[in-house]
Amino acid sequence: MTEITRDVVIIGAGAAGLTAANELKKAGLSVAVLEARDRVGGRLHTDEIEGAMLEIGGQWVSPDQDALIDAVAELGLETFSRYRDGDSVYVGPDGQSHRFTGEMFPVSPETEKVIAEITERLDAMVAEIDPDRPWAHEKAKEWDSVTWDAWLRTQTDDDEAVRNLAFATGSAMLTKPTHTFSLLQSLLMAASAGSYSHLVDADFILDKRVVGGLQQVPLLLAERLGDDVYLEQPVRTLRWDTAASGAASEGVVAIADGMTVRARWAILAVPPVLYTRISFEPPMPRLHHQMHQHISMGFVIKVHAVYDTPFWREQGQSGTAFSPYEIVHEAYDNSNHGDPRGILVGFVADQNADDVFRLSPEERRERILRSLSHYYGDAAMSPSVYYESDWGVEEWTRGAYAASFDMGGLHRYGGDMRTPVGPMRFACSDIAGAGYQHVDGAIRMGRLAASEILAEARA
Repeated sequence: MTEITRDVVIIGAGAAGLTAANELKKAGLSVAVLEARDRVGGRLHTDEIEGAMLEIGGQWVSPDQDALIDAVAELGLETFSRYRDGDSVYVGPDGQSHRFTGEMFPVSPETEKVIAEITERLDAMVAEIDPDRPWAHEKAKEWDSVTWDAWLRTQTDDDEAVRNLAFATGSAMLTKPTHTFSLLQSLLMAASAGSYSHLVDADFILDKRVVGGLQQVPLLLAERLGDDVYLEQPVRTLRWDTAASGAASEGVVAIADGMTVRARWAILAVPPVLYTRISFEPPMPRLHHQMHQHISMGFVIKVHAVYDTPFWREQGQSGTAFSPYEIVHEAYDNSNHGDPRGILVGFVADQNADDVFRLSPEERRERILRSLSHYYGDAAMSPSVYYESDWGVEEWTRGAYAASFDMGGLHRYGGDMRTPVGPMRFACSDIAGAGYQHVDGAIRMGRLAASEILAEARA
């Protein structure tokens, strides 16, 4: 078994880990990045499926994501805007498709008024939330004790309004049923994007894409590290010294399948749900053992359907579609830059995702395409390429888009997620404030972990 010594060992070669490694290396510290997969990128993955380039993981860049925007520019990457010309489509409780323009769904005037009033109320609440410290709000415990669905239903008895308000943070972002997470968790999700209004505005939150795919960010970051990135090296054991800041301290020993790394510090740059895949010697503190049992991934299927042409554009449609009543709760024109083919991307989340995975692959495909046809017509039933991104089956991810707390967990444990444990630091989008659940948050957390280590190294 190979044995090396570095200043810092980083576990996970996603955007967070690679950002941290680059920051540390630029400052003069030696690093080793150990990645369990046979590729870098984590939840960013661009692949060619049957001749079509598909972004299987994260892909969008929004105007509030300063850290990601800066990284994309610094790496010399180009972006392009998501296609949005023409009508959007909404399928209501009557099962009929309705075309519309603008941000508001074509609901009754009464329902529109309710949605607008509650959105304004939520924006005011979100404005009081510090996304880095939501548990510090005076009402944090109260807001963490009521489910997102239950709170909305105390605001109105208009079911269509509740469904449309709920799915922005439920199916669309946290990808969990709205009765399984708290109002506080929902407010954090909105605060991470600047406001609830931002979160429900598809033209804002899903603004641009990177030419060639967003995975280029970690790929280019890994290139700069060269031989300091080691693939197919899942860390099985992490030995750590509680006196790691002392000059004579051992620090950490990371034992992977084919190598051992001795270092002064470690950064765990993987989702919290994967910490249990590592044997810690000595064990993590009791608080962390408890905390990690109250965090779980959501579940979403990202569906890619490729067509010879973007036929919906010829019908005057933008490709943007929503419905809290459909299996595919939202869908967009996801055609690639410079490619004449049309690509639709749709999302099936939470309970709907559970349900369709109980079907055969053939029946699941038929159900999903049928749902797309309710937005775009029968032409949607016959793609030339069909692919489902199923992150729930990924051994080194186990869900999507990111981890969140169960009821009551955020105010109880949130303040401890980033707290160092001996020589160990933590960095991933799952523990971010601004940019929570996004690549932007991963980059921010990578920079933060690196800065903490550098401050200690210089002390």
